[in-house]
Amino acid sequence: MDHFKEYLAAEVALDHADGQLTRREALRRMGMMGISLTAASAILAACGNDKKTESTSPDPVAPLVQTTTTAVALVTVPSGGAPRAATTPVPSQEITYPGPNSTLMGAYAAAAGAKGAVVVIHQNQGLVDNIRAVVSRLAGDGYSALAVDLLSEEGGTAKVPTAEVSAALTNAGPSRMRDDIVASIDELLKRNAGAKIGLIGFCFGGTVAWDFVTVGDARLAAASPFYGTVPDPVNFAKNKAAVLGVYGETDSRVNATREAAKTGLDKTSVPHELKTYAGVGHGFYTQVDTDQSKLAYSDVLTWFGRYLK
Repeated sequence: MDHFKEYLAAEVALDHADGQLTRREALRRMGMMGISLTAASAILAACGNDKKTESTSPDPVAPLVQTTTTAVALVTVPSGGAPRAATTPVPSQEITYPGPNSTLMGAYAAAAGAKGAVVVIHQNQGLVDNIRAVVSRLAGDGYSALAVDLLSEEGGTAKVPTAEVSAALTNAGPSRMRDDIVASIDELLKRNAGAKIGLIGFCFGGTVAWDFVTVGDARLAAASPFYGTVPDPVNFAKNKAAVLGVYGETDSRVNATREAAKTGLDKTSVPHELKTYAGVGHGFYTQVDTDQSKLAYSDVLTWFGRYLK
């Protein structure tokens, strides 16, 4: 089973563990992903005690730990201060552009006097409004941004029934997604000539972002995967991008792969930092007004400001 399929299957199993899906529906969805009943039952059992944690309340007593380029540290909002607020978002627009196999679809927002340009990778729900909001927010803060719809060949996220999105992403596979990101970088550079390119992804998109970092596209200057997973071992030998990995403290499933990411990055000379945010779990950035979400976004802006300038 490839790494993308493993991630998506675990997400289905955790939705079942959280009571969002019946066992029958979870097994059906994994069946559409090409997973046998025996294997699917094992995944459900393994994830039964590892429910998703969406807590976004920061630990009020956790200290702020200054991280080094290789440290895995626990961070929270410092007392007496707050992360910088985002400026006014720039409304995104739906665009189409050439892809490797067919026309790609995406949400794009252009920054005035762009400091750089960023490809945004969506989670396992596809290109939905909270990802469009990321695009708008980045553009408001000086980074032209493009969120590629990884379901473009299926007609776009809106054309795929919700229950079939994970299967469609599984069938698309890592190779096609890498090619779609390459095409998205091409499009960003057409619209932002000479810009340095960043990459950010959330949940499944974080896993896709980690995977693309291994490709070593020379145009990628910085990346920030949010709570994505990597295989163990993972090879970053080709990568030249500065990487900021974002994790939630209580996200045990994803955090189990954090050490593999650190080990792989430590073997390279690229700047890298892995940050774990206190008191929050998987998907914590979706609640953008919480302290830890604001801090993580501020950290990303600092990272992009350093490596996309």
